Amino acid sequence: MKLSNIVQRGWDAVGAGDFDTLINDYTDDMTFIMPGQADILRGRRTFRKALNNLGGMLPPGFEITELRQVEGENEVVSIVEWKANNIEFSALAVLFRFEGDKIYEERWFVDTEQWKRLF
Repeated sequence: MKLSNIVQRGWDAVGAGDFDTLINDYTDDMTFIMPGQADILRGRRTFRKALNNLGGMLPPGFEITELRQVEGENEVVSIVEWKANNIEFSALAVLFRFEGDKIYEERWFVDTEQWKRLF
């Protein structure tokens, strides 16, 4: 399976609220680096618990309007176009790094000043 298909399956699982399916594609010792790059979650179990609060981590009214995958060697970058209550358009990138067919790192790249203003 292409790595970009694994990432897309994860986005689909998030959209369906199926976080248990999502975390199956991550290594046990995975790392999640959130916007601002200072907040880091380590381990699949910690990541799974954090997903229960996903709504609080996203700006009010957050909605993905377009999603594209760019696949490289052992990594995929998602280009995410989105909107929220107080913004009609923005974009962010998410880097997924792989060991085999499992994600060991997910790192979000966001305009952090814009992101903070939306809360």
